Amino acid sequence: MPEPHSAPPSRKLILILGGARSGKSALAEALAASLAPDGAVLFVATAQARDEEMRDRIAEHKRRRRAAWRTLEEAIDLGGRISVVVGEARVVLVDCVTLWASNLLLERLGPDDEEAPPEVEARALAAVEELLAAHRDGVATWIVVSNEVGLGLVPPYPLGRAYRDVLGRMNQRLAAAADEVYLLVAGIPVELKALSSRFGISLAGT
Repeated sequence: MPEPHSAPPSRKLILILGGARSGKSALAEALAASLAPDGAVLFVATAQARDEEMRDRIAEHKRRRRAAWRTLEEAIDLGGRISVVVGEARVVLVDCVTLWASNLLLERLGPDDEEAPPEVEARALAAVEELLAAHRDGVATWIVVSNEVGLGLVPPYPLGRAYRDVLGRMNQRLAAAADEVYLLVAGIPVELKALSSRFGISLAGT
């Protein structure tokens, strides 16, 4: 597993994790607004409006978003597309890795697949490396939002277990590379990176 790159002070990578309705998106948006009060934010939305519920969720996120922010809607090629359109943005906010992982999984599924193809995890981790390379090549601070899905029941079907594992390993890689990592619990952020430094080891990829 590649070693995380240290970022200069003006270019951080911040990972915000949490469960459903934990407040992670609200924290990410507030942090982005504080880091770029002039509105120089590129908001990267990974959601796809596959059904009415998702369309409503997307509409709510759009209503909450600052008018001055630019939006990039991209479901698959985050690293490549952000590099092209980032422009003068001082903050890139990616919301969220949770749906991005789902998009990458569904991209590889056939109509009759009941299990994830073996290359899904490798593709997803390669996509994370492309995202991290785009961050390293730029000057903006990136805030990346993702769900922690490994705390609940084991999914009863193979695709659900594959998704949980893929997202968990994507989160580990992002956390290893991040300068700051926050876990949201009932709206309260807990900073994890300083706590993990006590152990002096990295478990990324396990």
